[in-house]
Amino acid sequence: MTGTADHFILICATCKGSQPVAAFREAFEGRLPQGYAIRTVDCMAGCDTPRAVGFQAVNKAQYLFGGIETKAEITALAAFAQQYHHSPDGWTKATERPQPLLTKTLSRMPCIASGDRP
Repeated sequence: MTGTADHFILICATCKGSQPVAAFREAFEGRLPQGYAIRTVDCMAGCDTPRAVGFQAVNKAQYLFGGIETKAEITALAAFAQQYHHSPDGWTKATERPQPLLTKTLSRMPCIASGDRP
């Protein structure tokens, strides 16, 4: 991952999931499009469904996945990273996401465009 990152994967370091944070980093190695950065963050309030993993990018919807327990689900997150990267607004349909993530979406937040005000 070279250059300036404009897409981010957030991995909760507080979650007590079955897979360590290092397993996520290893699964993403060489599978992410250019422009991604991985951030290990403190609690994302997904404690009931550990391990929580988020996706963010400027001017795109944001996602929070939870209950990520298996290597297949981690690999599915790497595939979702490709899908998210190629989506102009970050919006993806649940049925088009990698199958292991079908029931893992905790939230999809709309993007905050640079000119948006409450």
